[in-house]
Amino acid sequence: MAFNCVVVTPEQQVLDQQVTQVIFPAFDGQIGILTDRAPLLAKLGVGELKLTLPGGNEKSFFVDGGIAQMKDNKLTVLTTEATPVEELNAETARAELAEASARKITNEVSAADREHGMKRARAMEELAKR
Repeated sequence: MAFNCVVVTPEQQVLDQQVTQVIFPAFDGQIGILTDRAPLLAKLGVGELKLTLPGGNEKSFFVDGGIAQMKDNKLTVLTTEATPVEELNAETARAELAEASARKITNEVSAADREHGMKRARAMEELAKR
């Protein structure tokens, strides 16, 4: 049985499709969603948004933060970025990792920014290698 999944970034609606399963990176770990799941509101982390389509095919996106809401068999994902995994480039991710690693830490905010940049780049590189 399928449910509707909508993925939206500030620039565009990336996806509006029936799916049978979704796995996404929550702020504190992976969450899997199936049809008829209880209502849920989750803060997104950084990593792979993996969709299983009716028929078994899969689609994957790199997401970076946001919110996911499951209600009445509709999953809405609002994220700052949703890049199809096939469009990721490992070299670009490595360059982003080097840039993040080189950032100076002057306070807690800059330390958190550096850590987020490094986590983001590592996740992008891992997904790009697949």
